Amino acid sequence: MTTNGPVESRERNLREWDFFLLWAGAAISLSEIWAGGLLTSFGLLAGMGIILLGHLLGNTPMALGGLIGSRHGVPAIVGTRGALGNRGSILPAVLNVVQLVGWTAVMLWIGGQTAAGLAGGAGGARGWIVALGLLTTAWALAGSRVWKTLQKIGVVLLLLLSAAMTALALKTYGWRELLAAPAAPSMPFMLGLDLVIAMPISWMPLVSDYTRYAAVPGRGLRGTWWGYFLVSSWMFAAGLIAALATGTGAPETALMQLMGGHGLLVPAVAIVLLSTLTTTFLDIYSNAVSAQSLFPKLGTRPLTALAGLAGTGIALFFDATKYEGFLLFIGAAFCPLFGVVLADYFILKRGRYEAADLFRRGRYWYSGGVNWRALAAWAAGFGIYQWCVQAEFAGGSSIPALLAAAAIYLAISYGRREPK
Repeated sequence: MTTNGPVESRERNLREWDFFLLWAGAAISLSEIWAGGLLTSFGLLAGMGIILLGHLLGNTPMALGGLIGSRHGVPAIVGTRGALGNRGSILPAVLNVVQLVGWTAVMLWIGGQTAAGLAGGAGGARGWIVALGLLTTAWALAGSRVWKTLQKIGVVLLLLLSAAMTALALKTYGWRELLAAPAAPSMPFMLGLDLVIAMPISWMPLVSDYTRYAAVPGRGLRGTWWGYFLVSSWMFAAGLIAALATGTGAPETALMQLMGGHGLLVPAVAIVLLSTLTTTFLDIYSNAVSAQSLFPKLGTRPLTALAGLAGTGIALFFDATKYEGFLLFIGAAFCPLFGVVLADYFILKRGRYEAADLFRRGRYWYSGGVNWRALAAWAAGFGIYQWCVQAEFAGGSSIPALLAAAAIYLAISYGRREPK
């Protein structure tokens, strides 16, 4: 299994269609359905508009971040060293480990609770969590060549099952009833938009962990963008529809129970199991990759096993009511960070990093291993995000924080643009 070093050409075996399937699999998730249910107060049409706009805004920087890994064969957190410095990347690595343990716990908790509700009663949730934790950890340990095969089989099956689920929901609930549901927003429009943007943004610290396996350097952007945009928007919409029709705060459970009530219990359980696997293995593997940037002498495999164990353990005692706040924390931390990283890479460094220097004292050592200008801009962007939330800024928080951090960084780095 690849270490944190640049991926060798013989290991680069993923093409555009593979990336489409990889990110489609990540998007077919009970958490995405659940998140769509948070938008019910906007009604169907406004909610759908928020979903599409939020994914358009969030997907673009996510996919652009993946170009760094695709071109230079390095993981996402290692890629931040070009902007933050070889030591400056320690903070985002720690934050990423924390968020990925959290995401693993969220996904296993949702999957375990839903599977138990379908097939074993609430008391069996812990058993399902443990089983799902073991399976996803094994999937993460399998490596990119096995992922390529597993994703093709699992995601194609999931797409078919999800299509059946959506058709059944629309047939049962009906378009007229859904359109007639009153809109009485309980949150500002831009806060709802931020909740959607936070989902693709949450993948930014991971995306290069996979685009570094692109068979052709610089490729993978289209498959990544379209795979996640189309399918994540679909899952959000399914959650919105189910929540509007049933009035429940757990639309993923409502959809699974609807399938079970129509004699489709086995397909419903298959959706729960497969969607948890195709999404959560990304969190577990990338957790190990980020941890390895902190402890380079440790192998990826033991760190992957440890990441799976930690996420599974926390899921057994996880409080899922904190989910909305968790999404906003991710946006606050990583939106401004990648505003700085993208500005550094595409503008100051003109789309070029010297991959070898990301692993040694070289041009990215800056001052004692830290680019203080980049850290200052990141901190300013984080503060701007928090201010926008508190002030209920009409322009939202995610995009203003990302753009502001990028602009501040470019302003205080004036004259440091590399020559062509």
